[in-house]
Amino acid sequence: MMLRLLAAILSLSATLCAAAQSVALPGERAFPESLSSTQDGTLFVSSLASGGIYRVMPHSAEAKLWIEPGTFGTHSTFGVLVEEKAGILWVCSNDLSARGMTVGNTDGVSALFAFDLKTGAGKFSVPFPSKPSTCNDIAIGPDGAAYVTNTAAPQILRLAKGARELEVWFTEPSLQPEKGGGLDGIAFGPDGNLYVNTVGPGELYRIDVKKGKATKLTKLTPSRPLFRTDGMRRYGKNFLLIEGQGRLDLMSVHGDSVSVETLKEGYSVPTGVTPVGKTAWVSEGQFGSLADSAPKPNLPFRVYSVELPAAQ
Repeated sequence: MMLRLLAAILSLSATLCAAAQSVALPGERAFPESLSSTQDGTLFVSSLASGGIYRVMPHSAEAKLWIEPGTFGTHSTFGVLVEEKAGILWVCSNDLSARGMTVGNTDGVSALFAFDLKTGAGKFSVPFPSKPSTCNDIAIGPDGAAYVTNTAAPQILRLAKGARELEVWFTEPSLQPEKGGGLDGIAFGPDGNLYVNTVGPGELYRIDVKKGKATKLTKLTPSRPLFRTDGMRRYGKNFLLIEGQGRLDLMSVHGDSVSVETLKEGYSVPTGVTPVGKTAWVSEGQFGSLADSAPKPNLPFRVYSVELPAAQ
């Protein structure tokens, strides 16, 4: 009896794993921009073109629209981040109506939103204090504050725990590339310092943090050139990084140098990554199909799983 039960459990586990190698997103305009996850493997996926948030339950191969587009004043949704302890799903929202992607009211606002992680109800929103602004991605610091990249200006903003106003925590003109792009992925390292990248030139930086203050900016040297770096998440002592050339990378920082190992490639404009145990989930944005004259996207849009090496 026990052997039959064990065999059934193993068979079910294999079926669940096979079913979750990729997850389809509904709709022809999903264009996923970012994703995040809870410890049990629930995924939350944002949408650049249609807005709203998709949710994928653990072991499911089906994504469902969980937060409707325009809910609570949101526009196109960018970076998403689960803060499980606080019960919050953080969401970056930007009005892209000037680029032909209208979601909700056309108020031109970029803002950081907090949604209830269990119900999806809006809790509060915090607009960026100045323009130009593009709320891109989020990291929670050791101090419990939310740190947010502004792609349209060389700024990292901070929302202190319990606060309702963003402050410019760090700014440096050299972080705004001359040929376009700007700050994108953001994550705290095991050393307590903040790591960021730029979309466009694919540069990596470390911002030393002491007592919650930024003290030093260092440009890091990768083991090979990077291209259009995007989503970045901590994985053990290392980082998972998305590249616009279709790659998921594992990065290990050694002083001011970074060892880069490609784990998977061949994605069409990957945009975000989140680790769940020894699995990484990658969102494939297909942003090259956004223009009216561009080839149609390969439907359905999907997020993909990648087996990870053991975390160090």
